[in-house]
Amino acid sequence: MSSTAAHKVLVVDDEPALARALAINLRAHGWEVVTAADGRAALDAAATTHPDVVLLDLGLPDMDGGEVIAGLRGWTTVPIVVLSARQHGEDKVEALDLGADDYVTKPFAMNELLARLRAAVRRSQEAAPASTQSVVVVGDLTIDLARKRVARDGVDVRLTPTEWAFLELLTRNLGRLVPREQVLREVWGPAYEHETNYLRVYAAQLRRKLEADPSAPRHLITSAGLGYTLEP
Repeated sequence: MSSTAAHKVLVVDDEPALARALAINLRAHGWEVVTAADGRAALDAAATTHPDVVLLDLGLPDMDGGEVIAGLRGWTTVPIVVLSARQHGEDKVEALDLGADDYVTKPFAMNELLARLRAAVRRSQEAAPASTQSVVVVGDLTIDLARKRVARDGVDVRLTPTEWAFLELLTRNLGRLVPREQVLREVWGPAYEHETNYLRVYAAQLRRKLEADPSAPRHLITSAGLGYTLEP
């Protein structure tokens, strides 16, 4: 099928027979197929192969599919079509809220699945292009948004989930001021928009871990009363 000849799909499913059947059918319809059997392999494959769409099962052996969606959405807008046996409405709502683009329940008709994949790719191509860079280098820091890791001078730095969320938000807005209220809202939640003491504590913790001289930071810059910037 010429309209999908150049399109690449990442199939994430831990059932070998289903993954193999999907790959055979998709290739027969002109798709290039990459497969992954668990969440970590899926995140690695997305970062290295840059698929046009991800077909994701939620029931994975190492992590929930929702965590994979969140991991992908930290750095890419690649369309995600969930393929799951979970038919409860709340599962669908949760997946869509996390950033999935569509949700197909098992059992499914192959023709419908193909149509959903084509539609997801088409919508993605019609949207404004966005950066899909997964590794950002800031001075001596290497920030891997896909794998949720940061290294300083090649040595991994251990961050808490909250510290990572703070750093990830600044990295996605590299060089731009992120207002205090936005940081609080996106990292801690809407109820914390005025808890500025959280920001001072966590910014100081990040500087101690990431800056060569935390007292004279080069990258994590505070604009008093306004917000924070991660300077390249």
